[in-house]
Amino acid sequence: MFPTKLDPIRLASGKQIRCVIADDHTLLRQGVRRLLEDSPDFAVVGEAADASEALKQVLQHRPDLILLDISMPGMSSFEAARLIEEHCAGTRIVYLTMHEDQEYLLQAFRSGASGYLLKDTPAPQLLQALREIHGGTRQLSPRLQGRMAEDRARSPRVGAEKTTLTPREREVMKLLAEGHSVRQAAERLGVSIKTVEAHKFNLMRKLDIHNKAQLVTAAIRKKIVSPPIPM
Repeated sequence: MFPTKLDPIRLASGKQIRCVIADDHTLLRQGVRRLLEDSPDFAVVGEAADASEALKQVLQHRPDLILLDISMPGMSSFEAARLIEEHCAGTRIVYLTMHEDQEYLLQAFRSGASGYLLKDTPAPQLLQALREIHGGTRQLSPRLQGRMAEDRARSPRVGAEKTTLTPREREVMKLLAEGHSVRQAAERLGVSIKTVEAHKFNLMRKLDIHNKAQLVTAAIRKKIVSPPIPM
């Protein structure tokens, strides 16, 4: 659990924790930057609006931490994280996200993350969590810790590996379940039709679904789309 009250601290070495922030929402990115720069032990050395640019920033600056959103256009954040883990082992990966889905959480730690923090984390707790991650520990938002414990107590996850969807597969599933065609989904996501078809094939294989009705039902069950409101 995070402490409830924290005082700003400097690293014992006197060096700042160098960070790159990656989020496609400019206001949120600027807000996080301001929060970090207001603390004397942090320095922001780069920003990115997508995962591909985040990877470039990390390769260029070799920061201590990369704060990475999950749902950004273009390259998957998880793929970027794997490449960061491979080429910049000294950079610790922190997902700062609104997603509380356990599937995202599992993907995040498989991709090499040292932290998974929610965007509604209070500022003092967020700063302290980043310090702890820089110090070598893993951090998970307390609300997610409690939810994972409840899930394990309620029902062990059987076949979790098979049914875990990537963020892009979830985006494709959402658009298709909402009635968009493969071509329309490709246009909205800025990818090729073949890419959307590949994602559709993968998610239907993973979930063992074979038609549009089953896809919609699975999307509702996974809370990717909301159930229709009865008239």
